[in-house]
Amino acid sequence: MRMTTISKGGQVSVPAEVRHRWRTSRVVIEDRGNAIVIRPIPDDPIGAAIGSMRGRSPNTDEVRAIVHEEESAIDEQRGRN
Repeated sequence: MRMTTISKGGQVSVPAEVRHRWRTSRVVIEDRGNAIVIRPIPDDPIGAAIGSMRGRSPNTDEVRAIVHEEESAIDEQRGRN
């Protein structure tokens, strides 16, 4: 945890070590009522988002099969009622 002061003009200094770690010059400040949270905003938000959703996604045929199964289950439940 780092301590810093708030200037008379309302400015807060973020230590260089922290700025370099997060590789950003912008932050968002969130007031949570009993705490203030300072979160980094990437200089390139699109670039930061690329890759965050990596992983295997279902292909079109797999999605169609899932939807078909769900629709069949719904039809089956309707037939019971």
